[in-house]
Amino acid sequence: MKNRLVEKFRYVKHNYMLYLLVAPAVILTIIFKYVPIYGLLIAFKNYNPLNGILGSEWVGLEHFNRFISSPNFLILLGNTLKLSVYGLLLGFFPPIILALSFNLIASDKLKKKLQLILYAPNFISVVIIAGMLFLFFANKGPVNHIFQSLTGKTLPFMTSASYFRPLYIFSGIWQGIGWSSILYTATLANVSPELVEAAEIDGANIFQRIWHIDLPALKPVMTISFILAAGGIMSIGYEKAYLLQTTMNLPSSEIIATYVYKVGLQSGDYSYSTAVGLFNSVINLILLVSVNQVVKKLNDGEGL
Repeated sequence: MKNRLVEKFRYVKHNYMLYLLVAPAVILTIIFKYVPIYGLLIAFKNYNPLNGILGSEWVGLEHFNRFISSPNFLILLGNTLKLSVYGLLLGFFPPIILALSFNLIASDKLKKKLQLILYAPNFISVVIIAGMLFLFFANKGPVNHIFQSLTGKTLPFMTSASYFRPLYIFSGIWQGIGWSSILYTATLANVSPELVEAAEIDGANIFQRIWHIDLPALKPVMTISFILAAGGIMSIGYEKAYLLQTTMNLPSSEIIATYVYKVGLQSGDYSYSTAVGLFNSVINLILLVSVNQVVKKLNDGEGL
């Protein structure tokens, strides 16, 4: 035991520069990621800012029971899952298809121009995206103007609950498709040209090259991306949903994140909102571990 400690000390002493290099990242992670976990205690207390976290009354699982037994629970959970699951299923494959398309473009200039155009929406603020949606899909907006000229009627895109999810999901796909394809594009760039040349010599067409060369190269990246995306199903942000909310589409647009924002910041019920957020995080963790285990079994033990 003593010899092992001496060996470890010598190893650390010999590679101290590496530890100094990693130290800032570790310290910042501890300060900003782990220390704030202390605040989760208020989820189990009747938090009063005057008494502080430790001085507030302990109530146990009262806030969790209050949330689960509330009439809004199933609606909030259903809306959150629908937005996330539909977004995952519809938004997972477009970046892969885009990366495969980029890989087939021979002209580097054309490829770079298209990448620039498709990457740009990712850097647009969520507020601006929401404003664009309200502008284009308003009752007198250009989309309804075109639709009215074709059918003679308009559609209530921004006021109907049935149109909220399609607008939210497809605008998200449009905004993130280019940026999400970067990882796949970089992976395809590292595919051995010799494999492609051998496939061409053997007479393989484009679809055969994609199926037998490109997709196997993308498989590990696709696996990790899917696990991370599936594990974050419940971690959908409140910003876009809140900005697109109207009194008419509230039955579809009210999700757990917007509910936490309204209860916590607007109503000042910090303990209850923290309990709801903690419930959300625990579900996320369970989903991440479960999906990882399922993917490992289906993918010959490869996962996170």
